[in-house]
Amino acid sequence: MTEMTDVAAAADFIDRTLRNEGAWYRADEVANRLGGVLASYGSSIGAVRGTVRDALRKFKDMGHDTTVMLASALWGQPKPGSLPVFERRLAAVVLLQTNVRLLRHSDLTRLEGFLRSAQAADLAEPLVSDVLVPLLAGLGHRERQRASAVLARWREDPEARLQTAAGQLEKELTP
Repeated sequence: MTEMTDVAAAADFIDRTLRNEGAWYRADEVANRLGGVLASYGSSIGAVRGTVRDALRKFKDMGHDTTVMLASALWGQPKPGSLPVFERRLAAVVLLQTNVRLLRHSDLTRLEGFLRSAQAADLAEPLVSDVLVPLLAGLGHRERQRASAVLARWREDPEARLQTAAGQLEKELTP
């Protein structure tokens, strides 16, 4: 199997499982809470975590590239013209949390895109606290300097979510 085939198969497995785990009443609650900006399958947080865990068992030995491509696939729209799905995006966050040791400073651009399009604090907050904080904390001196330049840009960005993330990251990472 090629890397792209693995990503497509893993994304399909996660999507199908999350749909099967969903409940209409949870989907309605999530859609109402988020103001209709994201669709919802109505899967519980436990189901999302379990689904990602099962996917990582089924699709073993996911390296850096496969992990970030799968996270991007989950973050996007399931099909053209549809809304992004909250549980798919949460699965992307859980995937990145689980594999944060694989991430590099060069992934900050992708993570910036996720923050810009998160559309929900329920996604942005764990992305910052459970992905970005450990990612930056694990960087060496040279990579940390490069990451600092990105954070400086985020501080000046008009996007409030990036400004907030930069402030939180600096607070968390300053000794």
